[in-house]
Parts: sequence; structure tokens; C-alpha cells
Amino acid sequence: MRRLFTIIAFLFISNIILAQSPQAYEAGEWFKFRIHYGPFNASYATLEVKEATLNNKEVYHVEGEGRSTGLLHLFFKVEDYYQTYIDKQDGKPYKFVRKINEGGHTKDLEIDFDHQKNKAYVYDRKHNENRIYTTRENVHDMLSSFYYIRNNIENDQLRPGDEMHLNMFLDDENMDFKIKFLGREVVRTKFGKVATLKFRPYVLAGRVFKEKESLTFWVSDDANKIPVKIEADLAVGSLDADLDAYRGLKHPFRIIMD
Repeated sequence: MRRLFTIIAFLFISNIILAQSPQAYEAGEWFKFRIHYGPFNASYATLEVKEATLNNKEVYHVEGEGRSTGLLHLFFKVEDYYQTYIDKQDGKPYKFVRKINEGGHTKDLEIDFDHQKNKAYVYDRKHNENRIYTTRENVHDMLSSFYYIRNNIENDQLRPGDEMHLNMFLDDENMDFKIKFLGREVVRTKFGKVATLKFRPYVLAGRVFKEKESLTFWVSDDANKIPVKIEADLAVGSLDADLDAYRGLKHPFRIIMD
């Protein structure tokens, strides 16, 4: 589901100076999220990190997939597939793939990033078109932003009210996002109670979200920084997503025992 991956992108928006934090993830990491749209269990989404070689360079290959289930799939079929290839050292993306089908609305894009020239080369498979765009410095795609910030956020340095920014390129435009740290909170999950960091991004009202501050999310307050809970008021209805399964975490997932 595009909305979930858009939301995940919002979750980790920052241009924090690189910290000497341990690597937050490694190949083999896998997440599964259960998504509720209003009263319905609408779909599941997964994220997985793999090893790959791109242009003779070893990179992380991240794959994201979202599919509708149950009654929603009968009336509004969703099949979304995302990929990003990111540098193992600095986390910058080299290639991004977005292939979606949402109720008949389709996109099939492949984007190659040239960070030296600040260019994005977009190939639209659906229309067999090639386009070139100028990007900003330190640009990221929807998925690479998630993994970049996980490696660079310093949990102990965050204070309520702190604001962060990230340059992102999506489809055919550059975006500047701002996100605010709200504080720390213990969240109950299917795995037990989890200490989390709570954030609220400033999002574009009207297109997907109901208002400018319609999205709230919680990530684990540990070395993993994984999303455990998301709440969003959309232009139509509401969406909740919860971490449903995981494996291959590089660091222990801290569960608070009662």
C-alpha cells in the first residue's frame, strides 16, 4: 500500500549530522506490518534487507511489498512493490523502483541517482518515457530515508520539540519534510511493552492526510529504531499500522517485562 510506505518515509525524516552510533541494521532484517483501514484489517506490508551488487559495488538491497487482504482486496485491490539500493557506508540511494497497482491506479518507475551531478534519471515503464530531474544535496527516496535516519539518530540527544529535516525525491519532484520529536512513551505491542520515541511529521494536507499534523508514529528507543506503531487521519478515514512480526535484528529488541 502506497500510503504505508509514504508514511514510513515520513517516519525517519532528518538531516542530523552523522553520529558515531552503531549500525542499526544488517542484511537479513525483515519486518511485517499489519494495517487497519478504519474497522477493516486492510493489508499487510513487509520490508526486507538483502545483500546485492550494483554496478560492481556491494550495496544493501531493500525490498518493500504491500498487499490488500480480505474484503478490501475484493473491492479495492492493492499490490505495491518498492526497492532501493543504498550505499553501505553513507546510506545514499543509487536506484529506486516503485511499482504499484491500487484499485487500477498504476505506476511503474525506476529512478537512478547521480549524487555527484545532483540528478535523478527517471524511467517510466508504463509510458516508456525517460526524464531527467535536478535533485538537492543528500537526496533520498522513500525507503532509503528510513534506513538512513536509523543509522544517524542519537536517542540520548533528542529533546521534546526538536525538529529535523530531510531532502527527498518522489516520482518527479523534490520534497522538504519537517518532523518534530514529541517525547518518550511506553507502548503496548503484541510482543509486550516497548519503550519508544514518539514523532509527528508535518505532512501535506488534502492529498493523503486530513490535516497538516495528522500523523503520529512510535519507534523503539533502542539501537534498532524500528517502527512499532503508526496512527494517521487520512483525507478519507483513518489508518493504523502495527509491527506484526520481525526477524534478523542486529540488536536486541527491548521488551519491558511486567
